[in-house]
This record gives sequence, structure tokens and C-alpha cells, in this order.
Amino acid sequence: MSAPEKPERGSTREATSASSVKPERGSTREATSASPGWTGAVGEPTRLLLLRHGQTPMSVDRRYSGSASNPSLTDFGRRQARAAADRLVAGDWDIRGIIASPQARALETATYAAVELGLGISVDDDLRETDFGTWEGLTFGEAAARDADIHARWLTDPELTPPGGEAFRTVDDRVAAARRRIADDFGPGTFLVVSHVTPIKSILRQGLGAGFELFTRLHLDLASLSVAEFYADGPTSVTLVNDTAHLR
Repeated sequence: MSAPEKPERGSTREATSASSVKPERGSTREATSASPGWTGAVGEPTRLLLLRHGQTPMSVDRRYSGSASNPSLTDFGRRQARAAADRLVAGDWDIRGIIASPQARALETATYAAVELGLGISVDDDLRETDFGTWEGLTFGEAAARDADIHARWLTDPELTPPGGEAFRTVDDRVAAARRRIADDFGPGTFLVVSHVTPIKSILRQGLGAGFELFTRLHLDLASLSVAEFYADGPTSVTLVNDTAHLR
């Protein structure tokens, strides 16, 4: 399967796949008015099923692969994407829409789910991976050897940018903007978000209310599933992290 054509930057929420039908706001099942749970939340959340893309040649070699690179999936990565799509269809999630990063590896992964679910894909540029600057294409060890001091500090300082790149704080801010757009545009319900390791960690960090240490301490496998919920009245929760049962 060839990778879908990469949309131009800024072409958010353009349908690119199996169906151009986009869920309309208000078409979800009626929000409940039951007593709030431990979070105090009332009603139905915007529930984000977070799917990391499948394997690429750069992930095989564990190289920094950010917004500047656009590799397609490997054959194994396509099998991972197909397995994830099968899991989504077999699950009890009532998925109302798919939102993806504009990068080929995420769009290709999303396409498998779109075909199986009969849904279109909306693209949000803010779900793209981090810009790693001059570290793009390097392994962790190579980047650490090239810029030892900056690389070491970057791992603990969300405000620090890689040479020519993007700080974790900046990524987190734009991903938060994408998350709010999803909630505003689609309302409550369950939506599949297909993206990359750092944006997915950002959404999980926001759902947990955790610090930026999560970025370097949380492991997310390729083609893994996680779930974060965001309620209109403020509370958040994370109900699944790095589920890879479909890959076994």
C-alpha cells in the first residue's frame, strides 16, 4: 500500500480517506446527567483514542524522525497499522471521527482504520511530530555526541530547543490547541487521533495533569493505543496507556 499524498501545511480538517462524511456536532448519544465520579465530571467527555503510527525505516534504526522527515511505513509497519485497525473495529468504542497528523506515516496508519471504520480522515497540522532541528536523522547517541551539553539539558528542560528545532513546551502548546479544536469542532464522543510519540505524550500529560518529566519517562510503542478523556466542565482522565495487545 502506498502512502497517502501528504496534505499541504495548514490544510486542517480536510477529509482524505474512505468517507468524506464528517460527524456533526450534536450527533452523539445524549450526554448523561448522572452523579459525577471521582473526577467530579458530568456528562460525556471528548474521548481521544491515541494511536501512534506504525514502524518506518527511521524507527527501525531508532533515529530522530520529526516534522522535517516524511518516511512511509515499512511492510511490518503496515501490518501493525492493519492490526490496530482490526482492534479498533473489534472494540466496543463508538468512534465518530478520525483526526491525523499530516505526515505520511500517520496518514498511512490512519487510512487502515478509516477503511475498516468507514470514516473520513481530518488532518490537523498541529498533530505533527516535534521539529528536532539538526538532530533530525541522528540516533540518540549521535545527537548526544554532537551536542552533549544541549542534548543532556534538553531532556529535562521543556523550554530548551534543539539546534534549529522546537522545544517540548512549544509542541505541547500546539497539541493542546489541536485538542481544543477537536472538542470545539466535534463535541463529546470518541475520536481516533493518529499521531506521533511526542504529540501523544503531550495529550496524555495534559490528561494526567503531569509535569514534563513524562516526556522522557513514559514509553510508547509503535502502533500502540492510549486513551485520554476531556470533559467540557474541566476534569480529565487517562484510562489506557501503551496498549499493544493487538500486536501480539
